[in-house]
Amino acid sequence: MKDLSKLEERINYSFQNKQLIIEALTHKSYKKPYNNERLEFLGDAVLDLIVGEYLYKIFPQSDEGTLSKIRASLVNEGGFARLAKELDLGSYLFLSMAEENNRGRNKNSLLSNAFEALTGAIYLEAGLVTARDISIKLLESSYPKIDLDSLCKDYKTSLQELTQAEYGVTPTYTLLGTTGPDHDKTFEVAVTLDNKEIAKAKGKSKKAAQQDAAEIALQKLKEAK
Repeated sequence: MKDLSKLEERINYSFQNKQLIIEALTHKSYKKPYNNERLEFLGDAVLDLIVGEYLYKIFPQSDEGTLSKIRASLVNEGGFARLAKELDLGSYLFLSMAEENNRGRNKNSLLSNAFEALTGAIYLEAGLVTARDISIKLLESSYPKIDLDSLCKDYKTSLQELTQAEYGVTPTYTLLGTTGPDHDKTFEVAVTLDNKEIAKAKGKSKKAAQQDAAEIALQKLKEAK
């Protein structure tokens, strides 16, 4: 069994019911009688409320449209994966060997789901105030600045500007496939440069997947300099 005490130290909360945190970190591929999908469902709703309330309070002059845009930039797969990485959540996941070999610990989708599930578990055991305090502290430490201009970046545009300036070419986006039922599809997109794949990502829309792929590509290109 993994030692989860360091994760509890990171969030500054120790679970009384250790099964809750174990369940929150258990991917369905691990083939246990339980997994984190139900807690993920709960945590998604809790985080939507927490972030909505937080933005309402810190932007008293902003209208509904602006608040909705800022929340949408935070409450999504990429945003939750970012918070999960701040906690090194991938190291604590319970995965099948196949998912392990498929770099599951680094997948935004798995990290995002696990973070939602962890929040759901905290909410169930300790209540909304504790879940809010932990989430907001993590949010503020992960984002140097929270406002519309900083968050609503167009990564596709930034990537195109970089590749044109540095390489004289523009990136291409290819839909690799879709999974899930019609009402809840997940799209996987690859971004290529000079016919070479440099990044890929999944999202609940083609646009979201393209933006996430562009963000990953940008990071890789910057690190390669």
